[in-house]
Amino acid sequence: MSRRIVVVTAVHAPSAPFLPEAHASLCAQELPGDWEWHWVIQEDGTTDAVTPYVPDDPRVTFRQGRPGGPGVARTMALAHADGAYVRILDADDRLTPGALARDLAALEGDRTLGWAASRALDLLPDSSTVGFPGDPAEGPVERGAVLDFWAANDFRAQIHPATLFVRRDLLIALGGWMALPASEDTGLLLALNAVSRGWFTAEAGLLYRKWEGQVTGQAPHVDPAERTARMTVVEERARALGTFGWRYPAAG
Repeated sequence: MSRRIVVVTAVHAPSAPFLPEAHASLCAQELPGDWEWHWVIQEDGTTDAVTPYVPDDPRVTFRQGRPGGPGVARTMALAHADGAYVRILDADDRLTPGALARDLAALEGDRTLGWAASRALDLLPDSSTVGFPGDPAEGPVERGAVLDFWAANDFRAQIHPATLFVRRDLLIALGGWMALPASEDTGLLLALNAVSRGWFTAEAGLLYRKWEGQVTGQAPHVDPAERTARMTVVEERARALGTFGWRYPAAG
């Protein structure tokens, strides 16, 4: 694997106008030594609406495919993720300065960690930011800790899955993102935590944009029947992984 962090972004037409801001936040990242980033943007569909917003940058790869939701788009993007690490960046979000370097330092410094995450701040329409309580302390996140909190707090994780930074081989081994209409990133977070320790950085690494067009703000996302079904599958997967004895890194 190259000394490369692959930033994976799923995008659809409504969120495409935010891509230049996401790109600017990537360009502001400073990485140590010969480390570099490569941005893979995967459209969830094959429209003509996204291409005009894709930055003209040799470090950017743009692909399209049949619509299947953000989890499918991100997983398809892994075909072009030729680095040791993968970082999620939603099309409408922005990285904070130093975010990639902090995540990289955590995982390069401890080979027993499979993933990293950080604090997220809501980015409001007036450009102000708002935090929320409940973030874990900075440091290692032990296996099962995220699931325990999530199950005890109405299926709300204390770690934002949109901040995930993960070893590519571990991500591939878990099959990428879950095949769900939503909560596919929460499902991945809980699966990762079921088989590996992680690291949480208390400094904010992501500005999570709040706007009227975002998918998580639409009525279907909070439909009680669908939400119950999603949470059931997410929990059962994580608990099953926790009982099978497979761990990262592998023993021996």
